Amino acid sequence: MKRLQRVSVFLVFDRSGEMEVGELILREKEIFFQYHPAFLETGLEISPFKLPLAAGIRKPDTQIFDGLFGVFNDSLPEGWGRLLLDRALLQRGISPGEISPLDRLSLLGPNGMGALIYRPQGLSLAEVEERLELSYVAREAKKILEGSSSDVLEELVQLGGSSGGARPKILVGYNPQSDHLIYGQEILPEGYEHWIIKFPATNDFSDIAQIEYAYYQMAIDAGIEMSVSRLFEGASGDFYFGTKRFDRQGNRRLHLHSASGLLHDNFRLSNMDYGHLMDAAFRLENHIGAYEKVLRIAAFNVFAHNRDDHSKNFSFLMDKSGKWRLAPAYDLTFSASAHGFHSTTVAGEGKSPDSRHLLELAGIFDLDSAKAKTLIGEVQAVVQNWSHYAESAGVSSSHKKDIDKVLAGG
Repeated sequence: MKRLQRVSVFLVFDRSGEMEVGELILREKEIFFQYHPAFLETGLEISPFKLPLAAGIRKPDTQIFDGLFGVFNDSLPEGWGRLLLDRALLQRGISPGEISPLDRLSLLGPNGMGALIYRPQGLSLAEVEERLELSYVAREAKKILEGSSSDVLEELVQLGGSSGGARPKILVGYNPQSDHLIYGQEILPEGYEHWIIKFPATNDFSDIAQIEYAYYQMAIDAGIEMSVSRLFEGASGDFYFGTKRFDRQGNRRLHLHSASGLLHDNFRLSNMDYGHLMDAAFRLENHIGAYEKVLRIAAFNVFAHNRDDHSKNFSFLMDKSGKWRLAPAYDLTFSASAHGFHSTTVAGEGKSPDSRHLLELAGIFDLDSAKAKTLIGEVQAVVQNWSHYAESAGVSSSHKKDIDKVLAGG
């Protein structure tokens, strides 16, 4: 397969039109980027820390994103989405090793998360049936995770090929009035909203959806902003966790940038602290409230034993006016990580952070100590009521007790 040498990048917020951001160029195994002269005049900073607006040809200061700047790497699927795409390529006789990052971006075309789209568009994937049956999708996803071929691989690529994370996910349209799902078209019919629905990975609890929904309810009561979420029931009686996409407002798009891409942090071998996240949030929002939002999420992850808090699991959004804000929290659930450490440290502590480290973190940014103690105490009090949320969400009795035992000890 002949590799693409050039891919144009566009920013599309709504039907008012698209802006050409610039061009990615592959030359002698290195990838360069150059802003389009007209885009420089817009003043829109798609990646203000690592790719600020400036004329000239640029290349990233790291190779952790296969030669891409983090902002473009954020468009590429990780985990499940990458697995689906690689399987689809193999079915077509194309080795994934032959595919460059530019090829992968071109395969996404307009179908990635956020507001960036890429041309030329490469391989077109099969259209899927409009009506979805979640139990069937879950069974086919399980086949792929177990290494079997799936009769609907092309459909799963279409449904979840641009989603990130290790757990299977599909992008769908959901009508809350009719309780009807359709596959995730880019432009949805009236009454439908863009949603993500997750399916269990092979090593997940059987009731992982209920557990994540209980965590969602806890986080909301702890004062953390999250996108509207709910449980979907399949024909088999199994439940699946779904959440409304925060990078879409109707059929309008928002530019999405993960903390990993924004700070050029390798989320698999992260060096990020919640202090880095607080600093980035403040610099983008230019408001002290950004510190408090991150501190509240940090406290929740500490007390609720969410140790998979890596830099891909925090994001920022930019609207068409160029205004940035911390994205709603996501992927908040009971989880471990490699070696039992938090992926993101709290004032330097990753193994056993507690209230002392959270207060130290608040002090670094000169937050009022009394206010910080109150905030941390509010979050802790909510998490201590885990059993109530577990019962409300339908978590199994055994998993409710197991998690309660861990939370009480940590």
